[in-house]
Amino acid sequence: MPRRNLSQNSPFERDVAYSRAVVDGEWIFISGTTGFDYGDMTISDDPATQAEQCFRNIAWALEEAGAGFEDVVRVRYILPDRQDFEPCWPVIRSYLDPVRPAATMIVAGLADPRMKIEIEVTARKQTDGRPT
Repeated sequence: MPRRNLSQNSPFERDVAYSRAVVDGEWIFISGTTGFDYGDMTISDDPATQAEQCFRNIAWALEEAGAGFEDVVRVRYILPDRQDFEPCWPVIRSYLDPVRPAATMIVAGLADPRMKIEIEVTARKQTDGRPT
């Protein structure tokens, strides 16, 4: 299976020369995705609302790759302020509780001061007969 790059055509993808996701065989690598609605480039001030938008953006990439949240095996959360992580937990659970992927939370600065959370996901399309 050839490698495929998926793009939401955000200015960030264009300016920094990256793809929202790369599909390589059964593996899907979704880049650090923020709370921007890339359709109109708006972003909420609320960390939980940003987390929800991150997961909507990730859902788009997974769907384009022929996968879903049940295929997620690894997730990384990057936040500039550790205090903003706990308010995001209900959103995270709503998407990942049934799957429970390996996860790490990192405190680090992000590219834009409006960003309160960035989420990176690795998924593997299920090919062993399990339902997708």
